[in-house]
Order: sequence, then structure tokens, then C-alpha cells
Amino acid sequence: MRILSITAGAAGMYCGSCLRDNALAAELLARGHEVTLLPLYTPTLTDEANVSTPDRVLFGGVSVYLEQHLGLFRHTPRWLDRLWDSPAALRVLARQSVNTDPRMLGELTISMLKGEEGRQRKEFEKMREWLQSEPAPDVVNLPNTLLIALAAPLGQALGRPICCTLQGEDLFIEGLPDQYRAQALDLIRGQLHHVELFIAVSDFYRHRMIDYVGIPPDRVAVVPLGINVSGYDAAPRRQNQVFTIGFFARVAPEKGLHELCEAYSLLRREFGVEARLEVAGYLGREHRPYFERLQTTMHAQGFEADFRYHGELTRDEKIAFLRSVDVLSVPGPFPDPKGMYLLEAMAAGTPVVQPRRGAYPEVIAKTGGGIVVDEGPRALAEGLVQLHRDVSLRRRLGDAGAAGVRAHYAIARSADQLLGVYQRLLPRNTAPVELTRVG
Repeated sequence: MRILSITAGAAGMYCGSCLRDNALAAELLARGHEVTLLPLYTPTLTDEANVSTPDRVLFGGVSVYLEQHLGLFRHTPRWLDRLWDSPAALRVLARQSVNTDPRMLGELTISMLKGEEGRQRKEFEKMREWLQSEPAPDVVNLPNTLLIALAAPLGQALGRPICCTLQGEDLFIEGLPDQYRAQALDLIRGQLHHVELFIAVSDFYRHRMIDYVGIPPDRVAVVPLGINVSGYDAAPRRQNQVFTIGFFARVAPEKGLHELCEAYSLLRREFGVEARLEVAGYLGREHRPYFERLQTTMHAQGFEADFRYHGELTRDEKIAFLRSVDVLSVPGPFPDPKGMYLLEAMAAGTPVVQPRRGAYPEVIAKTGGGIVVDEGPRALAEGLVQLHRDVSLRRRLGDAGAAGVRAHYAIARSADQLLGVYQRLLPRNTAPVELTRVG
């Protein structure tokens, strides 16, 4: 099968959606399928071998920005655009810690959702020109509904089914200022008919997006997350003398490190548990004040020596970090549709403690690799205390989680399910198509 999979680069950040898209593409390529993983905005950053197109990024982040804010750049020649559209130039941009805060990107989001009626019309023309030079795919997959405006021109040019993954875009949309949020939702709803099938990453998110966006239920399939478990069981677990709690995710309010810090304080002060809190993950410029406030609070409470930030980690460093902690918790206050960090921790044999929110109960129920608690720092602290006191429970949950991830969330299983979805959309004999220029 020939697949065009579009993925949205997240500048210089390890992004869960990018990691998922890359892992699926790598698995499908290994099986002999022809997969083009095409980045938009910036090149993707992954902690495994990157299989995206090395010399092509569509809707380059510099062009998109310049076209949004300066009318002159909506008419510049292609040769000039190539100066800042090249992957090398965009990688330099990515290293500048680009702000992706939805509060700052409202007008740009609306323009992109307007498609060829927005300010990036030239980028849609570049996309068509690129399609002319490529073999026609059997199926196209968009990474999220924020890019749904690509569906109509791709469908018109290719005459092939267009799918769209649902993997957390509601968090971005909810972060938009009110006037942009309502407009964004209206624009998305007005283009749902251009997508043949939506693919949610969890049962929770299927129901969430059916209600949130109004997608007809019969047009939403579920293909659960998958991770590459290679290397996760390569070393024995370290035995800690002090109960060690881990947080591994993007350091931002929506991932809930502040709630874990509150639970940690209760653990130490009210429950008398000697413990450490180890934190790792991407920290963007816009969230440094947030993290610095947490550091100040933890230091003021006397926990300076027991609260450490390890920064962003490579794959090997990530696995070592997850194996070094006794339990992982990422109590994001926003309903997370994925929870990839839970799968990574459980694959390493580390149990998790999570609030009853988003896809967390679904993932833990399938794997058996942790416990679910009520929302709030106190309930979280009580769950952590339970695992601190019962070492045998920690071991049982760790073993169950490692087996459960391999049974239900291995990338091979995810690829099997995705191929099944694609196969149902294709006619029995898919003939090559001639690409046509539209507009």
C-alpha cells in the first residue's frame, strides 16, 4: 500500500504526536509498504530513527508566519521562499524555542483553517506542485483536525480517501481566545465532509471528539497508540533506597507538574514518607516562569535536594530514567487522549498512579500497570503512599504493565489496526490516478 502520512513538526520539541506518527511509519515501511511521512511547519524531532522526508517540509513555518503578517510575502517567487523553506533553515528556527502557545496563534490558526481563502494560499499551491512530482498514494492521513483545510484540495487532486487522526487538538483549541475558539470550531465543522474517516487514538477521545466537534459516530474509528518496546527490557531494575517518584512529560501546566508537587508535599509533610521527585521532559521558553515558581516553592519547603530536573532526554536516557524511578505520575488537569508517557513507563516495568481523567483509566485498565485515583493532590498522594508501603504491589503492577503494553500497545499491533482501517476504505482494484490541478 502506498500511504501519504502528513505530520506536523513541533519545532525543537519531542512531541508525542510526532513520535507516534514516526513509529507507525517506520513499522509500515519495515513491512514493505510505501510510506511518505511528510512534515509540515518544521522538521520533526524524534528519539528513534526519523523516517520523514529528509529534504521536504511543506507549509514551512517561516513562510506561513511571513505570509500571515506581511502581505508582500504572499506573492514572493518560489526561489526566494526556498531560502527559508529548506529543512536546514527550519531546523535553525526550531532551535530558537518557537512559541506554540495557542493564545499567541489565534489569527494564524484561523487563517490555516480557511485554507485557500486564508493568507497561506501560496502554500496550498506549493503542495499541489509537490504532488505533481510524486506517485499518487492509495490513502492520505492528516495528523489532526487543525489541518482539515488540506482535506479538500488533497481529495480533489488525488481522488483517494482522506483520513484524519484525532490526537489531542482540543487542548490547543481550548487554549485559543474565545473569539478564535468559536471560529475555529465552526471552520472545522464546516469541513468534516471532506474527510472519509477520522481515526482516534483512544476510545475516550473518540467519544470526546464526537461530542466536541460533532463528527458522526460512524465516521470515527479507533486505532490505539503504539510504542516501539525495543530496548525497554534490556537491563535489570535498580533498587532505590529512597522512594522515587518520576514525572516524564512536557513541563507545562497542562501536564500537571504543579499538582504532583502538591501531592509530593503532602506525602512528605502529612504522611511522613521519605521520597524524591525526579522530573524530565521538554521545557519551552514560555513555561520557564511556571517551572521556576515550582522550584521556588519546593525549595522554600525544604525539598531542594530531593527535587531535580533532568531536562529533555534521548531515547536511551528516557528508558534509563523510567527504570530508575519507583513510580511515575503525570496528573495533567486536562483530559489527555493519549498518555504515551504511561505506556513508556509501563514498558520499562514502572507502575503509574494517575487521576481518573481522560484516557488514563482506559490505558491502565487494559494494561493493569497502575492505579487510578480520584482527582486532586490529596487523592494522588494517597495513591503514591499505597505504592510506597506495598513493595510487592509495585512489583506486580510493574510486571503487569510491561506485559500489558506489549499485548495491547506495541507498535506492531497499532500498525495492524491502522492497515485494517485503510484496507476497508480502498476499492478492491485501486488504479493509478493522474493528478489534476485544481483552482
